[in-house]
Amino acid sequence: MAELYVAGNGTLARLGGTTLRPAEATAAAARSDDEASDGQQPHGRPLLALAGDQPAGTAITYEALGALTLAVHAPGKAMAPADQDTPTDLVVDLLPAEPSPGSLPPPLSNAVTLDLRIAAATAEAFTVKAGDYIQIIDVDGRQCSDFLAFDAEALAEGVEYDLDATVTRTLMGASFSSPGLHSKYFDRRMRPLVEVVQDTVGRHDTFLLACSAKYYEDMGYPGHSNCTDNFNAALADHGVKPRAGWPAINFFFNTSVDGNDRITMDEPWSRPGDYVLLRALTDLVCASSSCADDIDPANGWEPTDIHVRVYDGERSIFIQGSAHRMTGDAEPSLARASGTHARTSALTRKFEEYRGRWVPTCFSGEGPIAEYWACREKAVVIDLSALRKFEVTGPDAETLMQLAVPRNVKKLAIGQVVYTPLLYDHGGMIDDGTIFRLGQDNFRLVCGDDYSGLWLRELAAKHGLKAFVRNSTAQLDNLALQGPRSGEILRRILKTPPHQPSAEELKWFRFTIGRIADRPVVVSRTGYTGELGFEIWCHPSSDEVVWDAVFAAGLPLGLKPMGLAALDMVRIEAGLVFAGYDFSDETDPFEAGIGFTIPKDSADPYVGQAAIERRRASPQRAFVGLDIAGNEGVAHGDCVHVGRARVGVVTSAMRSPILGKTIALARLDASLADIGTAVEIGKLDGQQKRLAATVTRFPHYDPEKTRVRANWAAADPTG
Repeated sequence: MAELYVAGNGTLARLGGTTLRPAEATAAAARSDDEASDGQQPHGRPLLALAGDQPAGTAITYEALGALTLAVHAPGKAMAPADQDTPTDLVVDLLPAEPSPGSLPPPLSNAVTLDLRIAAATAEAFTVKAGDYIQIIDVDGRQCSDFLAFDAEALAEGVEYDLDATVTRTLMGASFSSPGLHSKYFDRRMRPLVEVVQDTVGRHDTFLLACSAKYYEDMGYPGHSNCTDNFNAALADHGVKPRAGWPAINFFFNTSVDGNDRITMDEPWSRPGDYVLLRALTDLVCASSSCADDIDPANGWEPTDIHVRVYDGERSIFIQGSAHRMTGDAEPSLARASGTHARTSALTRKFEEYRGRWVPTCFSGEGPIAEYWACREKAVVIDLSALRKFEVTGPDAETLMQLAVPRNVKKLAIGQVVYTPLLYDHGGMIDDGTIFRLGQDNFRLVCGDDYSGLWLRELAAKHGLKAFVRNSTAQLDNLALQGPRSGEILRRILKTPPHQPSAEELKWFRFTIGRIADRPVVVSRTGYTGELGFEIWCHPSSDEVVWDAVFAAGLPLGLKPMGLAALDMVRIEAGLVFAGYDFSDETDPFEAGIGFTIPKDSADPYVGQAAIERRRASPQRAFVGLDIAGNEGVAHGDCVHVGRARVGVVTSAMRSPILGKTIALARLDASLADIGTAVEIGKLDGQQKRLAATVTRFPHYDPEKTRVRANWAAADPTG
């Protein structure tokens, strides 16, 4: 539902409808009780723009005839975990009557101390106080901007300590920056000068010089304007000596290293209004450029403006995050913290960004190995709120899900869960996830990729199905309670009504509805660890309460928090696949080791069925486990050989504490999939160094899945 409020002296015309003045619009809304809002409103009654029962993609266009102030209100309540009435996002596009290139996004705060436009193919210098924020904005998109910074105090004494990309890469262990704990840029003294706070692009060059006269001369363009000369001129008044080439942070410059170790470039990823936000860690003299390059793709072949805003650090607070885009043309969404962040951040400072969420890598108390053993021997709790959730409802919901996945959704009982891949027409995997059946026409898909929900929505439209797909990710967080003692912990805190299974009665791949600490929850007997485990689904406002209840009951039983590093270890041992490592859109479910999800005879057609049947009849690659001799490290992407020939690739690997050896998951030529087949892992160039390995059954740990299926209540009634 969307409500539109109008104020001002102009009029508002709905295209294809009537023209109303603000007072008339308010009066018209007031005459209809159906158009009243239940939520808190601005002054006056709204002109109702959209009701709450329209299909996805519904749009209304208005034209402002004169100056108006508009407010859009999207009322919506918090979704209960067992409900499917999630409020969803609205997109509001404001289009000027006459296109005006060079429009800027609004300031990030009202504490702007500098607004500096850098015209195309020029550079400007400016000073920044320690703690202030520097926003570098690509005004029209696809425009490189080089950035320099000097320690102002040292520069005043005649010493130039500026950003050093080599030092930064060495200390950070990577060529590209990523917002978060490790996001600083250093000078040659190894002192940090700036840190990255926000980044809406995600791809920049930090290992090349700003363009120089020599580059253009070598390309046959003597005298061409360049960033180095522009920097020399802009910094002259600050006593900075000119250089033939400036080592800079090259924001928005899209370079990469190809398979032959050559540096390549293409047009920048940045869109109009994209930006990088930095924080000064000391007083700085800075310089930014709009790159002058118009002879290659560096600036999309046409240099445009860059804009710099500086914000007072004492009056501004910005969250850290990099942008996540669901699709290539989607609006950027900055990484966000989950509802348990107040609890997890008190236990660790080591977070990583995963699909738009800050997630603990490990916890400071003992680290990943202790967390791993707690999962295998006692219990752990993991914040997996980054998982994507989609509500699929409507009279054709079952038909849509039956078409979308190879599993027989019609056989799912209410309260049951099934694991499934989602496939493209060519048989490659879009994603994998679990489907919950909440009712006759009510399903919930839990997966890893935002695109899965969009794909479902497009599939419904393509086939004319009356099924609604709504993103409920922001309404449902997920705490995974895993380990041999997880059942006893859950028994102590979960209360269910008589018609719902209790913790003891809950079977594998089933869910129940109840309360923990008097907060509504859905609890499923599912997980990603290979151990007995449960997942607790609750509204983000309940996260801390549920977390505290889990810990109060679990600490006496050895419960620990667990991060992504230990989770990756246990899931590899359990043979559980991970997107981007063990499968992609180039691999089918057989090649990803989840062929059990594909029926031999399907009663109903599903997307990708023809390709899957063809691939089943003529398998080219097989997913296998590997036992690796010795203790040397093996990693994702390592090549697998028989003799000189490359025959496969390692998809995931680890040194298993419980098995006492290095193990891996790999995709090999189908002719080499028999257990006991000897292969070698290629290191260095794949030929100079080899590690002996043997094809083995997977999962390596508990291959019969006796632990996840265990009747824990009968075996251990006292905990």
